[in-house]
Amino acid sequence: MRNLLVALLLVITTAAAADAPRRPPEAAIASAHPLATAAGHAVLNAGGNAFDAAVAVSAALSVVEPYSSGLGGGGFFLLHRAADGHEVFVDARERAPFAATHDMFVDEHGEPDTARMREGALAAGIPGLPAGLVHLATRYGELPLATSMAPAIRLAREGFEVDRRFALLTERTAPLLQRHGTTAFFIDGRPPQAGERLRQSDLAVTLEAVAADGARSFYRGEIAARLVDGVREAGGIWTLDDLARYEVVERRPLIGHYRGHRIVTAPPPSSGGIVLLATLNILSGFDWDALDGAARVHLLAESWRRTYRDRGQYVGDPAFVEVPVAQLTAPAHARVLRGTIDMARATPSASLPPVTTRTESTSTTHFSIIDVDGNRVAATQTVNFRYGAGLMPAGTGVVLNNEMFDFVARAGTPDGFELVSAEANLVAPGKRPVSSMTPTFIDGPRGVAILGTPGGSRIITMVTLAALDWIGGTAPAGIVGRARIHHQYMPDVISYEPGAISDELAAALTARGHTLRDTGRRYGNMNAVTWEFEDNAVNAATDPRNEALVDF
Repeated sequence: MRNLLVALLLVITTAAAADAPRRPPEAAIASAHPLATAAGHAVLNAGGNAFDAAVAVSAALSVVEPYSSGLGGGGFFLLHRAADGHEVFVDARERAPFAATHDMFVDEHGEPDTARMREGALAAGIPGLPAGLVHLATRYGELPLATSMAPAIRLAREGFEVDRRFALLTERTAPLLQRHGTTAFFIDGRPPQAGERLRQSDLAVTLEAVAADGARSFYRGEIAARLVDGVREAGGIWTLDDLARYEVVERRPLIGHYRGHRIVTAPPPSSGGIVLLATLNILSGFDWDALDGAARVHLLAESWRRTYRDRGQYVGDPAFVEVPVAQLTAPAHARVLRGTIDMARATPSASLPPVTTRTESTSTTHFSIIDVDGNRVAATQTVNFRYGAGLMPAGTGVVLNNEMFDFVARAGTPDGFELVSAEANLVAPGKRPVSSMTPTFIDGPRGVAILGTPGGSRIITMVTLAALDWIGGTAPAGIVGRARIHHQYMPDVISYEPGAISDELAAALTARGHTLRDTGRRYGNMNAVTWEFEDNAVNAATDPRNEALVDF
């Protein structure tokens, strides 16, 4: 009977797709900054496609949101090409330098030295974003790279008015920047105030070089020499060979199904797609619509504690470890996990098999794009923590990431976000650290949703909630604005945004054995684009938290 139902759902989905409008009525872009969104639309208006617009948005965010992402960081780009249905995951994640060692962040007592992992020269991985932009433009775009990067170059050279969020986050991070002599984001030696114009002339020169000469200018030329000199002068281990050998990797996206919808999402080294699909597989064995609020939260927490446990045990860079993706995302595995869930009682995480043998910061950004031909991009990019490592090599305008913090310093030790990982995510030369970034497409009878968000270890649970909302019929504004809950195996708590759990719901969950923790602040910054088939309407929905100056 179950196989018959699945077959019927697939038939319904296929029929709905056949009846869907052939093209969206208009393009849409949802990003974390209006200037980046405008840059993307300018490139679309110049004859570019969604992939050209992605280059424009990404590069512009590097200028106007340097605390979240930039040329000194990396990212993931999930692409759908409408002409032939081609879908690909472009991995522009940072890599460890080749001189990195598995114990480089362990002190003389065998304990993790998180300070060196979090800031300064040793914390920086080899950036991937410049190579990613060039790859998108040359392989999938229709316009010259210089055209797509022109808006970002103009923003860097001519400046832009700093908004309240930029001013506040820079003020909060000023001590880090000052410790490492990074003053490019200051005006007259101080953090800028809202409304002041910030110009970044060194960054403009770097952007112009990439626009003119492609990845070669960043990874092999004068800029590369300045980056390496700056890192080594500050005590780092980068070499010119590290930069010259960096390559973007095209990967096959993970694909799953839930309630007649097709889910296309991120493969390793992201852990997001595995956890998302495995969680939905578990939920597929329950009648979600029939569950009350307490049962839904309980079921989500029980599912996440199991799928996040698998994340910590098995996920790493697939070039270095064998990740059992098919097993972890198989319905059979979900059935096993589902059979261990007691709907009347929470399962203590400590009673599950331990991770025997760390997550990126909330300072990340996401954007979603669809063009009039139906090409799509879901992109999440980051420098990890706010302003990354805090280090900017002289003459580059590029603030470096602190992605080395996403590796495991010592297997089984919780990281700064309280995630634990196994040996699969230990530091190794040339290795890419595990990420939680989860750019995702959903196709189904209702239409198309392009989803993603920053938020560190909470990214995956936010995308899960968004997927459930979209499939359940929630309006786009409701999807990005919904109150959020989270569980990640360890620590064994359900954390939640203020107002997400009522007193009555809290009492019901506590009676089941759950421990609850109010985060005390709102988190995430989801940017979603949707295309609804019934009325052939396209919407760009930006998280209302974007206006609240929260940490992303």
